[in-house]
This record gives sequence, C-alpha cells and structure tokens, in this order.
Amino acid sequence: MFNRHLATMAAIVFCSAGTPALGEDILQQKNISLGLAREAAAAALESCSAKGWKVSAAVVDRAGDIKALLRGDGAGPHTLDSSRRKAYTAASMREGTSKLLEIVQKNPGAATLPMIDGLLILGGGLPIRAGDEVIGGIGIGGAPGGHLDDQCAEAGIAKIRDRLK
Repeated sequence: MFNRHLATMAAIVFCSAGTPALGEDILQQKNISLGLAREAAAAALESCSAKGWKVSAAVVDRAGDIKALLRGDGAGPHTLDSSRRKAYTAASMREGTSKLLEIVQKNPGAATLPMIDGLLILGGGLPIRAGDEVIGGIGIGGAPGGHLDDQCAEAGIAKIRDRLK
C-alpha cells in the first residue's frame, strides 16, 4: 500500500514538472484608472475652454473602452463621437493621431487605415503611457484644428503625468 502511494506521488511530481506553475500564463497589464481618466479629460477640456474652444474630451482604457467622456458647454454633438474615436485610435494604434495622419498622407500602403472601423485619423488623439506601456488614450474634438486638439490632449496628459509610472 505504501509503495503504491509513493509511486502515485512520484508520477504526479514527474508529470507536473514540465508544466508551468499556476498563474504563469496569466498576463498582468497596466490600465488607466477612472480617477486619472477623469482628471485628464477635465484638464484637457479646461485647457481648450480657456482658449475659447468648445470641445469634448474622451479618455479610453488600453482596450479602447470609454473611461471618461466630457462635452463642454456649447460643444457640438459630433464632438462626443470624434473625441472618443480619436482616443480609441491613439490607444489602439499606440500612436498620436496627427502622426498617423502624416503616415497615411505620405505612405500609399497606409491609405486604407482610415477604413478600419472605429478609427478616426485626424489630429487630437494621443496615447497615454505608463513608461513604455500604452494604458489608454485621450481624444479631443472641436478645437479649430487637429493641432489645437493635440495641445489640449497634451494638457490632459500633463495633468496626470507624474502618476503615470
């Protein structure tokens, strides 16, 4: 009886020796919190409003899902969707939307990028990074030019930058 149990235990140890320990196959990823998303969106909206621009600001998590969405007083209804799509594009593509626009304009091979469902290749979207890892995206819609939307998005990121580690 003792030998039989010993043999069973040896077989279990032998068979499990080549398998990874429980949890090694589970990924751990950083993601933007609701608190940081709210702060970034509010700071971006405030930055644009101070310049007289009527905008919306969206922050998405690393998967492109909305964490915060603010529509400033007087901002057009279309700015909600454009800010969300810019944030989604920046998070998904892990690149600023102004840079992506430049790539699309200069590279014929990238000309079909704007056809990907959900992307909006216009200035105003920036990825939010914790170190080298993209943990979300911020998008602004409604300023009188994509480069100005970019400025407001950068102001949103600047507000939370010291906590993105």
